Amino acid sequence: MTTNEVLIKVDNLTMDFDGMRVLKGISTEIKKGEVLAIIGASGSGKSTFLRTLNLLEEPSGGHIYFEGTDITDKSIDINLHRQKMGTVFQQFNLFPHMTILQNMTLGPIKLLKKSKEEAEKEALELLNRVGLKDRAMAYPNQLSGGQKQRVAIVRALAMHPDVMLFDEPTSALDPEMVGEVLDVMKELAKEGMTMVVVTHEMGFAREVASRVMFISEGIIAEEGEPQEFFSHPKNQRLKEFLSKVL
Repeated sequence: MTTNEVLIKVDNLTMDFDGMRVLKGISTEIKKGEVLAIIGASGSGKSTFLRTLNLLEEPSGGHIYFEGTDITDKSIDINLHRQKMGTVFQQFNLFPHMTILQNMTLGPIKLLKKSKEEAEKEALELLNRVGLKDRAMAYPNQLSGGQKQRVAIVRALAMHPDVMLFDEPTSALDPEMVGEVLDVMKELAKEGMTMVVVTHEMGFAREVASRVMFISEGIIAEEGEPQEFFSHPKNQRLKEFLSKVL
């Protein structure tokens, strides 16, 4: 379902931390409807790269264009663009003192200026979609990790984003809860949601991604469509990495 419309264009992106260059001139394009899976060893720069896409990490150099706007330009209001980018982290970032329904409706009411009734109706529809409508009045501490992460995903969807960014969304979960979160992500992919997913789940990358990117030592060491990428890796570091994780 990938189109030729470029949603995000990254041009020669660099990032320095404490005098060390952790991203070394990354350039790529992410097209509308694409599911890009980013893999790599811990400390390779993959999560840093993802977090620069909505400027949660400020890059040291280069440009990021989102829907044609250079969001690295200091004069633009990044919060307006972030509203169109749903982000799901390892930790669920739900407000513990609010019910699930309140967590879901906060953004649409405050930022999208929806009425409470409209926001709640849509929130319940989204919760129903991930099998959690009956938990709407529960608090986050009454949910399992997998349930919290499903709520985090539909909370992001309630903002009607144009792209979803996932930073290792299953790595904090118990193994038996991983599948229920990946199932939600697979459904999103089928519906044509543009997704950028930093993941350790090679099965998901192989089955759902339209493109897989291997980041190593701050560069894109190899990328390609999943079948070729996993079956015939060319980069030596990628071969070593896959030999350990597959």
